[in-house]
Amino acid sequence: MARGETYLSSGVDRQGLEAIKEKIGAFARITHGPQVIGGVGGFAGLYRLEDYQQPVLVSSTDGVGTKLMIGSLLGHYESLGIDLVNLNVNDVLTAGARPLFFLDYISMGSLDAQRTEALLRGMAWACKEVGCALVGGETAQMPGMYVGDAYDLAGFVVGVVERESLIDGSAIEEGNALLGIPSSGLHTNGFSLVRHVFKVEQDPTVLYRRYDELKHTLGEELLIPHRCYYPLLETLLPLIKGMAHITGGGLPGNVPRVLPAGLAARFHLGTWEVHPIFSILQREGNVAREEMFRVFNMGLGMVLVCAPEAVDEVQKTVPEARVVGEVIPPKGEERVVME
Repeated sequence: MARGETYLSSGVDRQGLEAIKEKIGAFARITHGPQVIGGVGGFAGLYRLEDYQQPVLVSSTDGVGTKLMIGSLLGHYESLGIDLVNLNVNDVLTAGARPLFFLDYISMGSLDAQRTEALLRGMAWACKEVGCALVGGETAQMPGMYVGDAYDLAGFVVGVVERESLIDGSAIEEGNALLGIPSSGLHTNGFSLVRHVFKVEQDPTVLYRRYDELKHTLGEELLIPHRCYYPLLETLLPLIKGMAHITGGGLPGNVPRVLPAGLAARFHLGTWEVHPIFSILQREGNVAREEMFRVFNMGLGMVLVCAPEAVDEVQKTVPEARVVGEVIPPKGEERVVME
């Protein structure tokens, strides 16, 4: 009698997935505190909320985008797990929230235990750094949906802030200062343009190229993790009126999201350092300056809005913070002005 078809013959390795789930549990447990109930392995993650009078839950979800392809070409994945946590934590930070717990979603065509373990290791490390519990997630094998070694990665974070401490931009007013905090490089945005400019898929060896402006290879530069700003800014939250996480869309696309109607932001070019990678990208791709600012963070990973009298205190705690502009009345339709 012919053997019947099985899940394994269709391309899904259930035994391998179970082994990965055991790894997930091991990594997750190192991030758990007493607020996590029941551990990992149930149908849902359980987290006990404590010591809040009027808690507001703040959530965010995002993925690493096509930076995943750079990691795959170089065989380096741990930094991508770090990216996933940090970019989501930064988003809830803009509301003044403390990150509570994190979940991940990894989907792939063919099972790669080593890759998955490296991703999870990066996530666990990043969660541990900010006191955020990795309470679970999903690892899905979907043959036919993904070609070859292709995979995708998404993350979900929930944070909390007292209602009276919520940062929503409503207190921002004309004359407030804009302080920029440096990015660590490209972070996780604009990689479709990056790959196009350097023709990465056509010639992956370009990732081993060295440029005079960089202290390492292009590939090493592209995989520098997305910086997390929570540890840096946690104690300064009472001084901050608004925060913009500079992701896809750059300064023009993200700063207006925190400004009340009737106000705009003026940035003074030259008041902050622009990383060499941006100059290299602009030169190699002949990319217009306006396009660079619309796609990339251009050296500023987070922009804070605070009263002028709070600037000194912010800079005492974060010396690398630079006054890069101020809040002004809008000039026509423009909400962000570069001068």
